[in-house]
Amino acid sequence: MLRTLKIKNLALVDDVQVGFNDGLNVITGETGAGKSLLIGALRLLLGERADKSMIRTGESTCSIHAEFGLADSSAVDAVLADVGLDACDGGLLIIRRIITESSNKALVNDEPATLQVLRRLGEVLVDMHGPYDHQSLLDPAAQLEILDAFGQLSAPMTAYRAVYSQYRELQRRIDELNAANEEDLMRQIEFLDYRVDEIEKARISPEEEAEVVEEHGMVANAQQLIELANGIVNALTESEGCAFDGLVAAQQNLNRLVKLMPEAQEWHDEIERATTAVREVVRSIEGSAAGIDASAERMQWLDDRLTTYQTLKRKYGATVEAVLDNCAEWRRQLDELRSRDRRRAELRQEADGVYAEVEKAGLVLRKKRENVADHLSECITRELVDIGFEHGFFDVQIKPCEAGPSGMDAIEFGFAPNAGEEMRPLRLIASSGEISRVMLATKAVLARQDRIPVLVFDEIDANIGGEIGGAVGRKLAEVAELHQLIVITHLPQVAAYGTTHLAVSKKVENGRTYTEVELLDAESRPDEIARMLGGKESTNVTLQHARELLER
Repeated sequence: MLRTLKIKNLALVDDVQVGFNDGLNVITGETGAGKSLLIGALRLLLGERADKSMIRTGESTCSIHAEFGLADSSAVDAVLADVGLDACDGGLLIIRRIITESSNKALVNDEPATLQVLRRLGEVLVDMHGPYDHQSLLDPAAQLEILDAFGQLSAPMTAYRAVYSQYRELQRRIDELNAANEEDLMRQIEFLDYRVDEIEKARISPEEEAEVVEEHGMVANAQQLIELANGIVNALTESEGCAFDGLVAAQQNLNRLVKLMPEAQEWHDEIERATTAVREVVRSIEGSAAGIDASAERMQWLDDRLTTYQTLKRKYGATVEAVLDNCAEWRRQLDELRSRDRRRAELRQEADGVYAEVEKAGLVLRKKRENVADHLSECITRELVDIGFEHGFFDVQIKPCEAGPSGMDAIEFGFAPNAGEEMRPLRLIASSGEISRVMLATKAVLARQDRIPVLVFDEIDANIGGEIGGAVGRKLAEVAELHQLIVITHLPQVAAYGTTHLAVSKKVENGRTYTEVELLDAESRPDEIARMLGGKESTNVTLQHARELLER
């Protein structure tokens, strides 16, 4: 339940704290006193957008604070866990909203939260019903939602929407193929074909690019390379006093030394290995130097090949890998474009198969809806009898229609308010007062299985009065046995059924207007009911009438 609502600097509200209790909480007051500001503040806490114009004149900050005490916080905890917030401690949930001229901040249990999080919490915390929501009852989409909610058909609806979403995606892809202009397609094919052909003819690879770059550097420096290689060979084996001659002389001396000093054998072996190593190095250097093709023709080929790599990377990707990846994607696009007729046929065949699944899921959903529709009709009819339609009858009609996001069913709420009248669509015959009562009957039916703890009705009793008002009050009190109800009402017959009564008024002090909220007790409550009965000037008659209403 909603325990406390604190509002500071919101429109006419200076600083107000309102306490709510279980059962039926009624809010009354003269027109313009600020009753709807309380509901507006609650809407802000549950994710409605705000702007600085809501801040009380002369102030820089507006704040709203609500505390909920939840006997079962599992639904709220699931939302909090999904967005990375801690679960409620002992069922306590605190939501705050702070609005300034330059910022807008929301907090859930003192942790920052987004408006989307507030809206998600609102979906499981509070069912808000305002004076303009009656007309939603005439919308077929809303009627279908009511039927599905009553029948708890979320599972078959989810199953249907899953296959329907697949079907719509296939249809979208088919439509794209159908919508393509033939001339544009040919231009696109030519464009992609040119790119792919240019890349494939070049036969590029990251490995070859590395080799070309390396060889180009060698050939460009061929003269210096050959001179250096010859210098090394001369120093090692050919010039006078070369390293090889020195090693041979040392080896000859070691041969004699070994005979005199056996441990010199190790030195002899080291020198022999060094001599062999020098020969191998010389052969490798001579082979590499001889293998350098420093011809003009080879240099031209290397220049051309490097230019090819540079050009392709400049046009089609930063690296050879990127160029090849792009080429593969363009080749895939080409294949799809060239085979679009075949692809279109494949998609149509796939779509036909998925549509069969759509129909299957849709028929399952329809069967369940048909089973639920009669029960919903009976339940709402019983509720309508309780609130003044003694001979009224409510009907839910379901007819097949083309598959859509919500199924394959067209729905129509029918209503016969009086005996002897034939059933006609609700949208054609209901007055605003009748719509209000049908909405209340619908809410009463849904409330019996709805887990949302708080229901808010802002003038659901508009355009009704007299004995019907008393019937509406009794019905609200009945629903309040299952949920906490917060009801703004202008009817004394409804207000009399409240277990908690809050009176909203406004006053002017020093040229400023202030909204005040008073919790009425047994002594002050008859005065407010009397005001609602007879205006500002209460008489003994109206006071007596007010007491009688409260005693019922």
